[in-house]
Amino acid sequence: MKKGIHPENYRLVAFKDMSNEDVFVTKSTVETRETIVHEGVEYPVYKMEISRTSHPFYTGKSKLIDTAGRIDKFKTKYAKHGK
Repeated sequence: MKKGIHPENYRLVAFKDMSNEDVFVTKSTVETRETIVHEGVEYPVYKMEISRTSHPFYTGKSKLIDTAGRIDKFKTKYAKHGK
């Protein structure tokens, strides 16, 4: 391997899926400001919107998440073009 190109600051980080509160711990260099206690140990935490426990590909369940009315905005914007 080339010297000096790999990060030196690997540490254990808890990743928290905000859609279903699932937490898993792995090594990472991600910058965090908050901490969480998971299984009696305090870790820096990185909050995610989606992970393997909530993604439709892995769960086999399709979820429609309409963030801030995006579908309605799209329909309103392009309704006049369909006529």
